[in-house]
Amino acid sequence: MNTHAFTFFGASLQALPSGALYWPDRALLVVSDLHLGKSARLSAVGGAQLPPYETRETLQRLDADLAATGANRVICLGDSFDAPGVDSALPEEDLLWITRLQAGRDWVWIAGNHDPAPVSLKGAHLAEYQLEALTFRHIATTDGMAEVSGHFHPKARLSLRGRSLTKPCFLLDGQRLILPAYGAYTGGLHCDAPVLSDLMAPDALAILTGSRPVAIPMPRRAPSRA
Repeated sequence: MNTHAFTFFGASLQALPSGALYWPDRALLVVSDLHLGKSARLSAVGGAQLPPYETRETLQRLDADLAATGANRVICLGDSFDAPGVDSALPEEDLLWITRLQAGRDWVWIAGNHDPAPVSLKGAHLAEYQLEALTFRHIATTDGMAEVSGHFHPKARLSLRGRSLTKPCFLLDGQRLILPAYGAYTGGLHCDAPVLSDLMAPDALAILTGSRPVAIPMPRRAPSRA
C-alpha cells in the first residue's frame, strides 16, 4: 500500500490512499465522516438519490484498511452516521459487519454534528479524545494545538494537462491536521474556501488521496485585484 508518511507533534503518521490516517507505533487507525446510512436517510425524506450500497462500500473500505494495517485501535472522528438514530436503523447485515470490525479492537466514537453519539454500538463515546500529544475531535478550533479533526470534507481542485481534477485531501499545518471524509458519496469543501483558508496557516499542505498519496502546497484562491 502506498502511503504518505509525515510527523506531527512527534507522532510518525501515514496518510492512506483511502483517506484514513494510520499511526503505526500505536496500531491506531483514524477515520472521519463515514456518514453511514446517508442514502437511506435521503431516500426517506425525498432527497437526492444515492447508490443504495454506499454504507457497504464504506464498510468494505474500512475492513480493507484494518486488514492491511493490522490496527487494533480505531478512532472515528464524528459524523460516523448521517443522522441521530441511523446507527440503530441500519440493516442487520451492516450492523453485524460493524460489530465484527469492532471485535478485539479498542474503538472510540467521537461525537459529530450529525451523530452526537451512536450509543447503540459498543465502544467509547466521547466529545474528544487525548492520546499523548494529540487531541482528536470532530471540528478544528481556531486556537487548537496538535489537534486531529474532520468535519469539513476537504478536497483540492487541481489543473492537470488542461483538465480540472478534484481529489479529497488531508490538510496539514504546524497546529492541526484535518482528515478528508471517509464515507462513499460524501461530497466535500474545496480547500480554497474562505473557512479553510482562514483556518490553515499560509504554509499548509494538502495531502491528496488516491493510489499514491502526495503532498502539495494547499491550493488557495488568488487575491482579488482592486
